[in-house]
Amino acid sequence: MNHSPAPSPDGMPADPVAAVTHADPYPFYAALRAGPPLAWNDTLRLWVASRAEVIEPLLLAHGALRVRPAAEPVPRAIAGSAAGEVFGHLVRMNDGAAHQAHKPALQRSLAGLDLEAAHAAALRVAQALPLQPLSEALFSVPVRTVAHLLGFADEALPQADRWMRDFVACLSPLSDAAQLEAASAAAAELMARFEELAASAAPRHGTLLAQVREAHPAGTPASRALLANLVGLLSQTCDATAGLLGNSLVALLREPALQEQAAPTRALLRAVVEETARHDAPVQNTRRFVAAPVTLAGTQLAAGDAVLLVLAAANRDPAFNPEPDDFSLVRARRRTLGFGHGVHACPGQALACALAAAGLEALLKRTPDLAALRARGWHYRPSANARIPVFH
Repeated sequence: MNHSPAPSPDGMPADPVAAVTHADPYPFYAALRAGPPLAWNDTLRLWVASRAEVIEPLLLAHGALRVRPAAEPVPRAIAGSAAGEVFGHLVRMNDGAAHQAHKPALQRSLAGLDLEAAHAAALRVAQALPLQPLSEALFSVPVRTVAHLLGFADEALPQADRWMRDFVACLSPLSDAAQLEAASAAAAELMARFEELAASAAPRHGTLLAQVREAHPAGTPASRALLANLVGLLSQTCDATAGLLGNSLVALLREPALQEQAAPTRALLRAVVEETARHDAPVQNTRRFVAAPVTLAGTQLAAGDAVLLVLAAANRDPAFNPEPDDFSLVRARRRTLGFGHGVHACPGQALACALAAAGLEALLKRTPDLAALRARGWHYRPSANARIPVFH
């Protein structure tokens, strides 16, 4: 049986999940890529894929691999709760008919969004934020902006932010019972608020909610599944965009050539964000579950097996992106798997990059002394898949 490389005594992460929050996981990821196409990790009890040539087809193997175990479509810890109801409806947590029921409407809505208006809204939201630690602002800027685009009034944005910060606990296997209870309460509140907003006579023109209403069949009330996926838009914004924003700021701190830019332009900041999404992805891995016995990448997998797709390792695969360890603002063909691929590709990629670029612009105005920020340093929030910095 193939095995992942054993951890070395020189500070390398113990396994691909520990790598997510390691100071520098990329030498470890390179070692994974040098190993078998699919390597069994006995500690995690799953298969690990790290090469782009393997991960791309695995992301497309929708009949063989599913986003949730067949026997556990909703995590047992939240089954039967309000958080569990929301989780069970999310298109990114479902396959087949359940996945296709609402994703097309969400795709059309996001495709029709004015990204310049979203950028401007993010700047306004950031300017209105009260003083708070930089690490908290990473979450508040994108979450409050998307809540605004989904129809929340300005005075309701702080509450939406708190609810979402509570809700995302239900998506993490690291959450305790108290966090899961708070997540369920937040899910119920968010569903009620979205029901009110969806039933309102006229959503604000140009908002994401208005786009969703236009994409939804006329004259039909919003279903519980659609409401849940509006909550899902906010939850994806919370961790993934916070990580993209935070890691983009880390890139500015780490790259001397970028620090020489006295007043970074909007175009430069957008390029920083897009390269960060490849170079230091906010979502480092994702999981797939084998629905029936199948042979993939020359390896026989049994029904119920789990496969960890290390997206961050694939992004730095030299066969996928030449000179992958260089942070290059201009690439002939920048490729990233961090936003998914195939039917489960994230339809909000353009919005996430726009929000992160706007957030970066706003945070640089609030934190002009990058040298002091770099000297204080940072670490990463505990997570099994999201790489989100906490600045000291």
